[in-house]
Amino acid sequence: MIVNTQTGRVLYLSPTEPGKTHDKKVADQQQIRYPTAATLGKDTGFQGYQPAGVFAFQPKKKPKGQALNCLDKFFNRLIAAVRIRVEHALAGVKRCRIVHDCFRNTKADCADLVIEVACALHNFRLHRRHPSPTLNLLDFCSDSYSE
Repeated sequence: MIVNTQTGRVLYLSPTEPGKTHDKKVADQQQIRYPTAATLGKDTGFQGYQPAGVFAFQPKKKPKGQALNCLDKFFNRLIAAVRIRVEHALAGVKRCRIVHDCFRNTKADCADLVIEVACALHNFRLHRRHPSPTLNLLDFCSDSYSE
């Protein structure tokens, strides 16, 4: 699943795979084309996945028996701040209980359809959400200054 961290919308969803299939292997098989100069935040499941023309980053792991330096800790915190938007999108998709629980339907392509509908509902929910109102203090002050 590819999520836009600015809007929280699900942009891409790969076909479902059995649980034992590795995430990187699925990404390699799908041959996803990214926009030029895109940034891609990866988790540890995509170690070694580096599409061409994309700036990819992932958190630094602590070396065995050592501690991370301050710069790496700061970098990891920045990544975590972006990653939380992706986690919120995943939770929004899993709001549909059929995605969250064990899916036992054995019909062909039914699992793909269920996750597609759940992602579409999540995107629709975001689209219909009212934007938070912006408050401009100058709008309130302009009347008193114009007198």
